[in-house]
Amino acid sequence: MVTGTDDRPLTRRLVAPGAVAAAAVAVCGFVVWADPTTPGGVIPVCPTKALFGIDCPGCGSTRMLYALLHLDVPAALRFNAVGVAAVVLAVAGYTVWTWGRARGRPARMLRGRWLPITALAVTVVWFVVRNIPVAPFTALRV
Repeated sequence: MVTGTDDRPLTRRLVAPGAVAAAAVAVCGFVVWADPTTPGGVIPVCPTKALFGIDCPGCGSTRMLYALLHLDVPAALRFNAVGVAAVVLAVAGYTVWTWGRARGRPARMLRGRWLPITALAVTVVWFVVRNIPVAPFTALRV
């Protein structure tokens, strides 16, 4: 076996990406069925919002996903702009990973010590900025 290649059959190499895709389809199907834009629906209110009255970094994510699934990008951005960016990055990462698995070669993914720190920093900044109680920041609340 040559270093950096995978000699398994294509179907075996694509089992993990297929499982991830199936899980994503199931989640998306549930979100469409549950319709989080309808008050009092199946999906509960965010515990942070219910207990403390502030928006957590994930608040609006199910409504954002619902809007994206209905191709309503402006509404998705309104519900959770950072979540839209995370979905785009996740789809791009999944595509690169699946392509690498299909080719039988490791995908060239972003690596580095700065990735978790950057993700944490963006999350903390988003949490703080969307809870600032003055305009224009109040427009970020959902």
